[in-house]
Amino acid sequence: MKEISKIKEAKLWIKPHLKKGLRIGFVPTMGALHEGHLRLIRQSKQENDITVCSIFVNPVQFNNPDDLAKYPRNIVQDARMLKSNGCDMLFSPEVEEMYPDGKTPNNDIEFGMLDKVMEGKFRPGHFKGVVIVVRKLFDILSPSNAYFGKKDYQQLMVITRMKEILGLPVNIIGCETVREDDGLAMSSRNLRLTIGERQVARRIFEVLCKVREKGSKTPVWELKEWANKKIQEDSRFRVEYFEIAERETLMPIENWGQKTQAVALTAVYLGDVRLIDNVELFS
Repeated sequence: MKEISKIKEAKLWIKPHLKKGLRIGFVPTMGALHEGHLRLIRQSKQENDITVCSIFVNPVQFNNPDDLAKYPRNIVQDARMLKSNGCDMLFSPEVEEMYPDGKTPNNDIEFGMLDKVMEGKFRPGHFKGVVIVVRKLFDILSPSNAYFGKKDYQQLMVITRMKEILGLPVNIIGCETVREDDGLAMSSRNLRLTIGERQVARRIFEVLCKVREKGSKTPVWELKEWANKKIQEDSRFRVEYFEIAERETLMPIENWGQKTQAVALTAVYLGDVRLIDNVELFS
């Protein structure tokens, strides 16, 4: 596996593959890799000629400096995992390489409300940072297919919309959330949970599954109210939001008239660790 940290070198590495007409699969990450990331790598390996992974902890998508400082980093272990799973190239630039002189490009894309609800509401500037870095990575690596996990469902919708607005020649592929044996969505943030918190973290997915089971048998407002209360029966949890929304626009649903296009999404603090998860309804 080739390991590259400079933009110019990455473009030079990619260029001959593009000339040969090879399909390039791309998995963007912020490192602290787990099985969820590796499944994206393996799917890319199956569907492309070349697979590239990026590791870049993007400062402009963190609205909380403390969260950025605590984000786990282990590039040596990550590189070893990527190599053992057949990744062809790892692009791991420094912040100064991506944003010379501390300057970040402008995000001139208008998403309507898509980037302003839920994560956009509670993490102001987050999606602006995501769009800036993903757009730049696409420009550097010229992927045919880019793979994103559905755990970050709103991010997937924002990136999909960005591709459509800009007419980018890349397929955005959403991949199912990979879960621990007890149902907890795999996340780099799980490493920050205490032993006790980890033992109860499954409650989030259990409530989401119950919401999916209750479905259209319960009014939307009542279901959201029940889910909030159920999660917070354990005082270690604090729900930031629990929403039932249309799958593509992510506009809140008030009734089940369009139930075939619904998704339940939540952000929950367990102690001081913020976890997100979702389930698609009526699929």
